Amino acid sequence: MSRTYLPGTQIEVINETERGKFKHALFDFDGTVSILREGWQQVMAPVMLESILGGKEPTPEVERAVEEYIEVSTGINTILQMEHLVEMVREYGNVPEDEILDAYGYKEIYNDRLMKMVNERIARLEAGDLSIEEATLRGAVDFVERIYDKGLTMYVFSGTDQPDVRNEAGLVGVAGYFSEILGALRTYAESNKEMIIKNLIATHDLHGTEVLVVGDGPVEIRHGKENGCVSVGVASNEIEGHGWNERKRRRLIDAGADILIPDFGENDALMGYLFPS
Repeated sequence: MSRTYLPGTQIEVINETERGKFKHALFDFDGTVSILREGWQQVMAPVMLESILGGKEPTPEVERAVEEYIEVSTGINTILQMEHLVEMVREYGNVPEDEILDAYGYKEIYNDRLMKMVNERIARLEAGDLSIEEATLRGAVDFVERIYDKGLTMYVFSGTDQPDVRNEAGLVGVAGYFSEILGALRTYAESNKEMIIKNLIATHDLHGTEVLVVGDGPVEIRHGKENGCVSVGVASNEIEGHGWNERKRRRLIDAGADILIPDFGENDALMGYLFPS
C-alpha cells in the first residue's frame, strides 16, 4: 500500500478531513510530548510475567500474550491494564487464588519499578545532565507553543496518574500552555479519555472537527475518531526521540488517525496543513 505524504515531508495524510476550525486541542503526554517514561513497556512486561507465572519459567505463549496486550493497551489508564493482569493471572492458573493481588496491588509493584527509572531521569533533568530537548519528542515543545499561539484551549489527557503527569509537564516546560492537565485518578470511572472527549464536546457545544486530538496511542485516536474529531497520530520512536515506529504507525492507522507523523520535526508544514489559509 502506497503512502501519501505532504510534498517534501514525512507527514502522511490518511484521511482528508475538514481543518482549520479548531477551538480545542487534546494532547496525550507520554510518547507524544514527553519521553521521560520511555521504556515503560519493558518495565510492565516483567511485572506481568512474574505475576502470571508465579515462579515458573516463562513460555513463548505467555510472553507473546503479555507483549500483545501491552501493545494494544498503550494509552489507557494503568489501572485498567492491571485489572487485565488480574484476569491473566487467574486464567493461567499458576498462582493460588489467595495469593492473587487486586489491580491496585499490581499497580503499586509496577509503579514502584517505573518511578525508579523515571525519577533517575528527572534528577538528571533537574541537574542539567538531561536537556528538555532530550526529554521530549523532537519538536514537541515547539508544536505545543504554536498551537497555543493559534488561540486554542488546550488540554493534556493522559493514562498516567494525574499528580505525575502534572509534575512532568512542568519539568519539560509545557504545563503553562494547558488549561487543564488531566491524568488518571484512582478509578477508571473518575477519569478516562473517552469521558474527557465527550464532556469537552458537550460542555462547549462543539462539533467534532473543532477538536484536534494529538497522541501516540490508539486509545485517544480511536475515541477522537468516534466523536468526529481530527486526529494527528504520532508514530514516535521514543528511544531515539525522532523517526518512525512502524508498529505504532500500523496501530494508529487501524485506530482511525487522519494524519500521521513520526515526530514534530516538520512543524511549518504540519501547521500549514492543519491551519490552511
